[in-house]
Amino acid sequence: MLESSRIQGKRMLKLRITISVLVLSCCYFVYIVEAQVTAPSEVNALIAMKRKLVDPMKHLANWEKGDPCTSNWTGVLCNETVGTEGYLHVHEIQLLNMNLSGSIAPAVGQLSQLQILDFMWNELTGSIPKEIGSIASLKLLLLNGNKLSGSLPDELGSLSNLNRFQVDENQISGPIPKSFASLSSLRHLHLNNNTISGQIPAELSNVSTLLHLLLDNNNLFGYLPPEFSLLPNLRILQLDNNNFKGREIPASYGNFFRLAKLSLRNCSLEGLIPDLSQIPNLSFLDLSHNQLTGPIPSNKLSDNITTINLSNNLLNGSIPASFSDLPFLQRLSLENNSLTGSVPANIWQNMTFASSEILVIDLQDNSFSDVVGDLNPPENVTLRLGGNPVCSKGGMTNISRFCGNEDGDNGTLGNSANSTSCPTQACPTDNFFEYVPSSPVPCFCASPLRIGYRLKSPSFSYFPPYELPFEVYLTGSLNMELYQLHIDSYAWEEGPRMRMYLKLFPVVNGSQTFNASEVRRIRGIFTSWRFPGTDLYGPYELLNFTLLGPYSTMIFPDQKVHISKGILVAIVLISVVCVVAISAVVTLLIARRKTRYQPSLSRNKLSSKVSMKLEGVKSFTFREMAVATDNFNELAKVGQGGYGKVYKGNLYDNTVVAIKRAEEGSLQGQKEFLTEIKMLSRLHHRNLVSLVGYCDEEGEQMLVYEFMPNGTLRDWLSGKTKEYLNFSMRMRIALGSAKGILYLHTEANPPVFHRDIKASNILLDSKLTAKVADFGLSRLAPVLDDEGTVPHHVSTIVKGTPGYLDPEYFLTHKLTDKSDVYSLGVVFLELLTGMQPISHGKNLVREVNMAHQAGMIFSIIDSRMGSYPSECVERFVALALMCCYDNPEKRPSMLDVVRELESILKMMPDADAILSETASIYSGKSLPSSSSHVSLDPYVSSSVSGSDLISGVVPTVTPR
Repeated sequence: MLESSRIQGKRMLKLRITISVLVLSCCYFVYIVEAQVTAPSEVNALIAMKRKLVDPMKHLANWEKGDPCTSNWTGVLCNETVGTEGYLHVHEIQLLNMNLSGSIAPAVGQLSQLQILDFMWNELTGSIPKEIGSIASLKLLLLNGNKLSGSLPDELGSLSNLNRFQVDENQISGPIPKSFASLSSLRHLHLNNNTISGQIPAELSNVSTLLHLLLDNNNLFGYLPPEFSLLPNLRILQLDNNNFKGREIPASYGNFFRLAKLSLRNCSLEGLIPDLSQIPNLSFLDLSHNQLTGPIPSNKLSDNITTINLSNNLLNGSIPASFSDLPFLQRLSLENNSLTGSVPANIWQNMTFASSEILVIDLQDNSFSDVVGDLNPPENVTLRLGGNPVCSKGGMTNISRFCGNEDGDNGTLGNSANSTSCPTQACPTDNFFEYVPSSPVPCFCASPLRIGYRLKSPSFSYFPPYELPFEVYLTGSLNMELYQLHIDSYAWEEGPRMRMYLKLFPVVNGSQTFNASEVRRIRGIFTSWRFPGTDLYGPYELLNFTLLGPYSTMIFPDQKVHISKGILVAIVLISVVCVVAISAVVTLLIARRKTRYQPSLSRNKLSSKVSMKLEGVKSFTFREMAVATDNFNELAKVGQGGYGKVYKGNLYDNTVVAIKRAEEGSLQGQKEFLTEIKMLSRLHHRNLVSLVGYCDEEGEQMLVYEFMPNGTLRDWLSGKTKEYLNFSMRMRIALGSAKGILYLHTEANPPVFHRDIKASNILLDSKLTAKVADFGLSRLAPVLDDEGTVPHHVSTIVKGTPGYLDPEYFLTHKLTDKSDVYSLGVVFLELLTGMQPISHGKNLVREVNMAHQAGMIFSIIDSRMGSYPSECVERFVALALMCCYDNPEKRPSMLDVVRELESILKMMPDADAILSETASIYSGKSLPSSSSHVSLDPYVSSSVSGSDLISGVVPTVTPR
């Protein structure tokens, strides 16, 4: 027995030794393979580069150890497959913000397949090596934020694949090489904040791909190249703080096709301001601190304009009347000129303000003698009149409060932590874990990624109205949920630029940290500039991507390497032995993983704890909701949907409200709850239902709306009500609904796609005014990208209601404004017929199409609406069917829909009465013009024929 045990022990020992030898052999073999992977010339180049760098933090300590592509050399990323010559190649050098000094070695030119060279935010000195010009594959050359000097090498003009060249915030001198005109793929040229001198080469106008040209804060002189107006995709032209003394702004600058920002501040420019009214997307205009003369051009600037700064010039004349109709204006600076006449109060009277919006009007130190209109601007408006005769004029009441010279603050935000009361000891006590501020599950503790981020040239002056759209833009680009992003703080800097600090949190109820692959993915998006470009936010720069706490030990990159088949087979064979040796351990780990505790969600955990204070939106307690509904008595219930039940409630001040209460365990409702609060808090229109408040406690989620005593349009069309809607009433409802959606598509900033337009989401007040409701599925529209195209869709999973779903959206998952047009077209067909979109297997769009083609349209008109003018009905049918085209491009815009409805109403006998009740309140302004407007009258239009209106049969959308 004892001998047997000894033998068994020896066998076990031999087995262990054998396994150990095999494992060591495997590791050694892999090491030998790895040591010979990267192209030798590139290994030598990297070693030469390291020797030219000073690395006090020892970030590059692992360089020269092992192989660059397989040993995780800091900041070195390689391609994943071996080339034809049998080697891997370096594709990226990512050495952002590593406190490096020294210089860039000319050997960098040996990295023949390099695509990204990133040395941003270090302390590098010396000149830019001309050898970089030989790297034909280079796409991103990022050297900004160093101390580089010397001139820009002519050789860089050979980089035909270069997309982005950033050398701003250095000490570069000399002229801009004319060879840069050969950078045929260049989109971003950032040379600002250097000492570059000389004439701006007119040859740069040959770079047709150019989007952003930032040359501000240099020593440039000469003239402004008029040829720049020929650049077809230019979005930002920023030349501030140069010296073009005695030169004028070329008149051709009024011909820019896509320009969003023109900034020529403090350039010693003279002459007249050219007419810039034909630039369709101009958002930001700064011509301040020059010597411009003459009057301000009277033609109206783009509706997109947020900032007009003409201060500190020699301008005369009066304020143009066109300044009174700029819906998104945030700042009008005309101070320190010689302007005369009266100040028109309708600059602010014609505007409507959401709680997050402001308007600063600075008219100091001119010769204004009067104010025409009501001198009582709302709280959102800051008016400065100091230094004008009007301030010393008697008889004007309340004028003194506008005559000081104080300056407002448009600037710094510190987002507060979650207001939810969470246990202080539940989160780890170190500084790298915290409660997720906007978590849909309360008191979720996690460690965020901390990111420094700066908007280099935004096209706005005040951030709060764009904060939520920016969060949606950023999280959408990162494929993350909205609550995962927290803007910790932001502040305006000289430029103007906006620095912000972001925190990105893991998904709730998962791990408290991101795993390495997710960190790598997020970092890659930031460092490779894969965010879609926007005119509004302009170019950005990554200031830091600091890995702290649980992320501090992560090494990047962690790469997959594909090597030759023979070596791969050998590695696989040896790896099989290694796998067998450790299979028991793996099995144990899997068993433990399977037994991991999976927490269940309770109603309390579903509470989102909305940590935001919204003006005009009240936070109610659960007790207040219970009292208002008599403890949610069934007698108070007025409806029910997928989200939950709806109750009629009476608040303590006798206000009658509708209270929508989420069903227990409704994860979908939880997301819609947050979406609807954030959407409705910033949307204000008479044809949109108003959000009174919300309740988010006791594990409950409730939304409180204004009460609509006449219920839903679906109720009226289904016969649940005792009365019926005549044709005039239906047209009023159609027009009111269309105006509400038009507001979402064109005046909401940014625009909104509703995504669930249907008859049950159109509510009717006591006067049967239509109000669009239920924004739980809504999505913000996308913004312009950097490729010179307009991304008019949002890619998203299909949501909505069968029968109302846009077939194109259903098939492609591309949501557009035309998806809402389709859904509204179905509602129009319901108004005409009284039928439901899908009933007994029949699709309403198909049925009406067939009746229209057969000339039998009047046979399916709802008989309950009484008499009607046949010509009006025919035009309404034509409009509805056009809205329901299966090809989105053939559908009208919402502006065209509203215009056609108003045109139909004018044909009716009681047109004046109807139109007076549905008078346009498009934010106090008339409907905007549309350069692409097409008449929708099939009887008079030469561009839209009657057969076009009914071509094709819209496919049935099967309920899911």
